[in-house]
Amino acid sequence: MIGIVVVSHSPELADAAVALALQMTGDKRPAIAVAAGAGDGVLGTDAVRVAEAIDEVASPDGVLVFMDLGSAVLSTTMALEFRQSTNEVRLSRAPFVEGIVAGVVLAAAGASLDDADREASGAMTAKNAQLGAEAPPQSAPPTPTAADDPGEAGQAVAEATIVNEVGLHARPASLIVARMADFDAKVTVSDADDPQRSTSAASVLGLMGLAFGKGTRVRFAGTGPDAADAVEALRAMTADGFGE
Repeated sequence: MIGIVVVSHSPELADAAVALALQMTGDKRPAIAVAAGAGDGVLGTDAVRVAEAIDEVASPDGVLVFMDLGSAVLSTTMALEFRQSTNEVRLSRAPFVEGIVAGVVLAAAGASLDDADREASGAMTAKNAQLGAEAPPQSAPPTPTAADDPGEAGQAVAEATIVNEVGLHARPASLIVARMADFDAKVTVSDADDPQRSTSAASVLGLMGLAFGKGTRVRFAGTGPDAADAVEALRAMTADGFGE
């Protein structure tokens, strides 16, 4: 499991962002270290503290670092020279809060450093789409059509209706991502009545960005060796209201 480092000028800001992310991970939590503030209540960042945080969560799977403001980037870059560990460290370009949420949820689900970094870096895409702003296109797994035979090897389709009063919000989205880690499959989640509203089941921010409300008919389309089990698990979770 990859390690997570949060570098911020404000300990309060860092702790709050981490607490928000951890509410979505359940029992599986990645190693997280916070390097925030310059000591004695002074806003700022300290390269030595950042280096210590990187060493604290160093993992053979790598370390993903999130930073808030410009000088945090400078301190983190300097910290790479001070650290004792030799595992790969990736400095994320992601927006601070959205990136931490995405990175922590994906790390907890066992994602690779590349996948967690990619998801975090695309964190603004869902928000931009909701606000009608231009957003860079994202690739999605191939979606089987309704005509495809669900019994065909490596391919499956299932549908369910959102029953949660507040729709597909943050917690259900994180549960979907965590459940997907149990399967060797790629699953696309889409609005059965508006297929253009779709995203990967492995993208927590993409799922939240769909803004599916109560009564939305959701379609799960999967490919891969465990596709049938994966889409059935997601169908059952949705029908059950994600335990809420």
